[in-house]
Amino acid sequence: MRFMMIVKATTDSEAGVLPSDELIAAMQKYNEEMIKAGVLLAADGLQPSSTGIRISYPEPGGKPKVVDGPFTEAKEMIAGYTLIEVKSREEAIEWALRMPDPHGFGQGEIELRQVFEFEELTDNAETQEKEAVLRQEIEGQRRG
Repeated sequence: MRFMMIVKATTDSEAGVLPSDELIAAMQKYNEEMIKAGVLLAADGLQPSSTGIRISYPEPGGKPKVVDGPFTEAKEMIAGYTLIEVKSREEAIEWALRMPDPHGFGQGEIELRQVFEFEELTDNAETQEKEAVLRQEIEGQRRG
């Protein structure tokens, strides 16, 4: 089971305030623990929404609309993410609870969401096979 720990933005992260050296060290230690446990797939911080681009689809079949950031409502923004693969929802919660306060000022908020496995989205065998081939190609590109 894959889960994404979504770190919510704060007014500081949206203002581009960088994490302290202490927070970076704590996050590195946390990531090392997840690597040793074999659960970490990816972990990254995101730049503020002022550097972001939002693409929306206001009409079915219509042309996409492109809007440059910044965006409002820091509570709805994402400052970073960690992607893990674990055996259960409970294990995902345990790892999320171990994450240091992601902003270091008592403002951190983490949303934990399970990732759909492709097989859960369709029972069409041909579509599932195409997806498996695509994922193998992606993995091959990563390995070089």
